[in-house]
Amino acid sequence: MADEKNVQKKADAKPATGNKFVNFFKNLPANIARPFRDMWHELKKVTWPSKKDLINYTLIVLAFIVFMGVVIGLLDLGSSELVRLLIRI
Repeated sequence: MADEKNVQKKADAKPATGNKFVNFFKNLPANIARPFRDMWHELKKVTWPSKKDLINYTLIVLAFIVFMGVVIGLLDLGSSELVRLLIRI
């Protein structure tokens, strides 16, 4: 009975720490390359915009940036004037 428990413990034993260490470095190049390989496969599935669409989207983004710049500039100017008025009081 005691021998059966020892055999069972040996069968359930984890691999040696040194073996894990070796396997880590053995699999390291594959583990580093896997995300890049997966990314490449996903990029092949992408539907890229046409040149006309790309120019259109770029102009929309630039117009939005200019618009937001004006809005933020006006808010900054208004808050600066408000602070100046409060300081005078």
